[in-house]
Amino acid sequence: MSTELYLPRGSAADGPYALDVGPERAGWTHSALRVVELEPGGTHTFASGDSEWIVLPLQGGCTVRTDGHEFQLLGRDSVFAGVSDFAYVPRDARVQIASGAGGRFALAGAKCERRLPARYGPAPEVPVEVRGSGTCERHVRNFASADAFDCDKLIAVEVVTPGGNWSSYPPHKHDEHRPGEESRLEEIYYFEIDGPGGFGYQRVFPSREGGADVLAEVRSGDAVLVPDGWHGPSIAQPGHDMYYLNVMAGPGATREWRICFHPDHTEGYR
Repeated sequence: MSTELYLPRGSAADGPYALDVGPERAGWTHSALRVVELEPGGTHTFASGDSEWIVLPLQGGCTVRTDGHEFQLLGRDSVFAGVSDFAYVPRDARVQIASGAGGRFALAGAKCERRLPARYGPAPEVPVEVRGSGTCERHVRNFASADAFDCDKLIAVEVVTPGGNWSSYPPHKHDEHRPGEESRLEEIYYFEIDGPGGFGYQRVFPSREGGADVLAEVRSGDAVLVPDGWHGPSIAQPGHDMYYLNVMAGPGATREWRICFHPDHTEGYR
């Protein structure tokens, strides 16, 4: 298990962030994820720099002020309570997050080129799909998928896997640029587990010699980095639903999610 790709809760904390993974820490070029925890009445201010960001409430609500806009995010009680509204923040902006009741907020980011307008993403407009069936069923919230919300580089979705089920299955990869077949994307998995003592497992295995190789027992607040390789399954402990936030971006000229399934694991599961 690579300690560089598996990040237990607290191992990638930095300053105000419970988790802070950027291109420099990950050793890649685009994808980033931060998690900030605010006390009641707390605020957090940051510069977006050369990246676009989505402020996504994980628990609690907040006000996001940026670029002359103010977005009131109702948020949610937890990631297992349902979808959340969110705010898109452009590059080269100053951002303030304020929360009267406190909470936990994800900042999903990607280095980008275009400066798009700041926007509000309403929860009722988030597409939700059931993917897989039986013990491979999971629920995907496509709040910033490539075809659901306009960004320059950033792709982000949430997945809830019922306890005892497998998701991110069949194993798949997106580490090569093959037009029309596969897009090159760096990916971050951020996990939360429902219920005390809950855990899950995440597998990443090489698609080429010397590639990423991880088998991690994951708990709330942990993250796994996927620079390359086949990833999946993500396995939820029976009795404990598992949530993960996927943040993806890459160098391709076109923002798209094209994946290749592992040929040894596709029959009956795609």
